[in-house]
Amino acid sequence: MIQILLFLLLQCSMSSRAPPKALLQDMVVPPRQLFGPGPSNMADSIAETQSKNLLGHLHPEFVQIMGDVRLGLQYIFKTENKYTFAVSGTGHSGMECAMVNLLEPGDKFLVVEIGLWGQRAADLANRMGIEVKKISAPHGKAVPVEDIQKAIAEYKPNLVFVCQGDSSTGVAQPLETIGDACREHGALFLVDTVASLGGTPFDADALKVDCVYSATQKVLNAPPGLAPISFSDRAIEKIRNRKQRVASFYFDALELGNYWGCDGELKRYHHTAPISTVYALRAALSAIAKEGIDESIQRHKDNAQVLYAALKNHGLEPFVEDEKLRLPCLTTVKVPERIDWKDVAGKMLINGVEIAGGLGATVGKIWRIGTFGINSNKTKIENVVELLSKSINETRSKL
Repeated sequence: MIQILLFLLLQCSMSSRAPPKALLQDMVVPPRQLFGPGPSNMADSIAETQSKNLLGHLHPEFVQIMGDVRLGLQYIFKTENKYTFAVSGTGHSGMECAMVNLLEPGDKFLVVEIGLWGQRAADLANRMGIEVKKISAPHGKAVPVEDIQKAIAEYKPNLVFVCQGDSSTGVAQPLETIGDACREHGALFLVDTVASLGGTPFDADALKVDCVYSATQKVLNAPPGLAPISFSDRAIEKIRNRKQRVASFYFDALELGNYWGCDGELKRYHHTAPISTVYALRAALSAIAKEGIDESIQRHKDNAQVLYAALKNHGLEPFVEDEKLRLPCLTTVKVPERIDWKDVAGKMLINGVEIAGGLGATVGKIWRIGTFGINSNKTKIENVVELLSKSINETRSKL
């Protein structure tokens, strides 16, 4: 303390403004098991990349790393799309990049809403002055594909939005045949896979998806800060033939695609990429490539069964009743009557384990348990549920 005071006195004599006291001390980052809806724990192979020296954003070695990332993203999205890259920003930037490129004044937008993220997409479109129609399901359920097909045929939208795995409800929306309906009626098909990619079956090309985006901090186990995204040839044609230029330079898919080497042209300066975060994404994609994308998905599905069995053993119930509609890598759990969800989550956090409460309309009704990437592990899952049950019992004993 004396040393800090002396330092402050010295600084005051040299500077017109004293530095914040907090910044004169080391920051506190406790160890924590992240079993919430994201971010997730990093594997050592990914964490180690964050101490590597920086390269310039156009150095040939970094350009090679970017090329590796593009190949890895094509692999996990299961697509041959040339315009496959990562937006500098969190998963939400993927949504904004997709929508500012694929929608313009006069377009119609159909949103399939199964939770918060459909609401968010509709809100963004409203801010853009786009005509929006929503087709919704009660929380904990999916929208029947037949209803989506009917809405496409009747509304004739330019773009259809579906969140494959909504992290606010834990629902996995079926996607089959939606792409066919979009093609039949001249619409583009946009899918959010932020909470599902790598943990739930997804095949962009087979599903006829025109744009898909995701995030790095869920199944990929990388730090938040990049949004993987992929545009089909149909989507790129739409962007090239817009009546108005894309309003955002930062999110312009053609400019970003050039920087990431998607168009085969000489690279133009667009922005300075988050170098270390790209390193982390490259390492994350390498980990999935070594395991196999289908093997990763199957592991998450198998360990979801472990979680369901553990919940049942402790008298707890999944929020999503239809098992076929549950997101394998993020499970929502009903909060028992008279139990304070926040008190339980707080007790678990004291013990070094994070789970989360509901989001939006599900606040107070559910806990959200993310079993992303390396946390999709039988022993870890059983330990988390054991701690959850113990924390509930401690809270109940005080009633």
